[in-house]
Amino acid sequence: MSVERITVDIGAVTIGGGAPPAFIAGPCVLESESNALECADAIKKASEASGLKAIFKSSYDKANRSSISSPRGPGLAKGLEMLSAVRDATGLPILSDVHSPEEAKEAGKVVDALQIPAFLCRQTDLLLAAGKTGLPVNVKKGQFLAPEDMENVVEKLHEAGCRQILLTERGSSFGYHNLVCDMRSLVVMRETGYPIVFDATHSVQAPGGLGNQSGGDRRMVGPLARAAAAVGVDAFFLECHPRPDEALSDGPNMISLDALAPLLESLAAIDAARAGADSG
Repeated sequence: MSVERITVDIGAVTIGGGAPPAFIAGPCVLESESNALECADAIKKASEASGLKAIFKSSYDKANRSSISSPRGPGLAKGLEMLSAVRDATGLPILSDVHSPEEAKEAGKVVDALQIPAFLCRQTDLLLAAGKTGLPVNVKKGQFLAPEDMENVVEKLHEAGCRQILLTERGSSFGYHNLVCDMRSLVVMRETGYPIVFDATHSVQAPGGLGNQSGGDRRMVGPLARAAAAVGVDAFFLECHPRPDEALSDGPNMISLDALAPLLESLAAIDAARAGADSG
């Protein structure tokens, strides 16, 4: 089915419309300003090495942690200050997730794009508030949704006047503590016309797999990302950290900073080959 391809602009980064895939990257949660800047510097260098445009992502609050004792981040006010510092230092556009209509309004004054977490992708008031900020909105498909269900998410954002929408695949629940990626969902969601993002790091997560925290298998990030590149996506979501095993959130499924550029270079090559085959 032929549909109009919509482009989404986040800062100076254009996503979709046949542009080379961009990537969204950063540590899962903001740990410190120095950590965020270290990650952002590596992301910028990886962008230059691969030729793929970058958007910095990190969360000021991880509101859906497995345990009440898990670190959540610096909070809204301090977190937005840290994200602003990253943008000022590197020039990278910034994205962060929001959990309530009130947060969407406040974060929307600072960030370049808002993200709706997978667990909240059906929360109507949150979607409407995010859409009304006028910013691009990236919505992660819930692990419990079929890809065609994202049409309803798009309709809610349209109701708020939002036409700058990204839809992200991050795996589907398959029994307890396990996710699987159905690559058909990338094709189905693309029928909305909006750019599609593949979240290679959360797709290898094992939700609650370590009892009081989530596990994961970062060895699978590369294979799944390369598979998505072969199908064709408009952006990749790749959380990264200088020392993933010491990270405060999602360490088992984040990749190390030094692994980022080589992975992106392979994804760029696969995407170029796919585009050439499609045009041929």
